[in-house]
Amino acid sequence: MDMRTRVADALKSAMKNKEAGRLSTLRLINAAIKDREIAARGTGEEAAVGSDEILAILGKMVKQRQESARAYEEGGRLELAEKERSEIEIIEEFLPRQLDDGEVAKAVAEAIEKVGAQSIRDMGKVMGALKAQFTGQMDFGAVGPMVKSQLG
Repeated sequence: MDMRTRVADALKSAMKNKEAGRLSTLRLINAAIKDREIAARGTGEEAAVGSDEILAILGKMVKQRQESARAYEEGGRLELAEKERSEIEIIEEFLPRQLDDGEVAKAVAEAIEKVGAQSIRDMGKVMGALKAQFTGQMDFGAVGPMVKSQLG
């Protein structure tokens, strides 16, 4: 089952079960996917958004909510931080399992070897290989410095 169908099925289920919080988060996911399709149409690209793109959208949504939750906590708005965390849980249902630190380090080492990276100039190739294989399974913002340190 493709990602789009999974989201649509979850949305229907949330409607039937009258789960308001879940429903609103699933609608946000659907809206983000549709926004990406509309943007693609404007540039003349293929209108259908693939599963990899949906995973990237979901990853970005999780990251945004983590930042918001942190900001709400710092501002003493714990109820809003909790709402962000519940949205994260719902979004993560559609993401593949996140790799732990050991698995990420191993994947980085394998990617460096696979592309034959020798210096920091090859960082883009390594990151491209990692993104092609592990989209949605690791935080590429945290992986970048790890790749940099191994190449530097």
